[in-house]
Amino acid sequence: MWNPFSLFKTNTDKLLNTSDKQMLVQAIQAAEKTTSGEIRVHVESRTKKGDALTRATEIFFKQKMNATKERNGVLVYVAVEDRKLAIYADQGIYDKVGVEFWYSQVQEMTAHFKEENYVQGMSVVIAEIGKALTNHFPYDRVTDSNELSDEIMIGK
Repeated sequence: MWNPFSLFKTNTDKLLNTSDKQMLVQAIQAAEKTTSGEIRVHVESRTKKGDALTRATEIFFKQKMNATKERNGVLVYVAVEDRKLAIYADQGIYDKVGVEFWYSQVQEMTAHFKEENYVQGMSVVIAEIGKALTNHFPYDRVTDSNELSDEIMIGK
């Protein structure tokens, strides 16, 4: 069973420690190395909206992740205390891989979380999303730029 409190490292104000954040940033950077696509991670205590996908959608647009040139941004969202997660993908990549791909990635992350492998679960899914982005939006060294920050977003 997923124990959300094992994600807390020093106190309830910190959802991920520095090492966890670095591992996730490295996973994002590795995944984005071969694609023009963009991946972000947002972790917070509670969804604030009740539904993880609704909250992920809100964050996606608030962070202007829909402003990528090829509409290929992806948000991995986790609400620790609510034990909820979602992946929100912009239209460009969502249409290319289909709903089954996104469903399988949520299931993959959930399986890791049940084994208390939180950062590993997110990293594995980030890598898989990176492969899908690479297949449909390969990196072009002439035109590609890092359109969105790789920094992990932490909510409350």
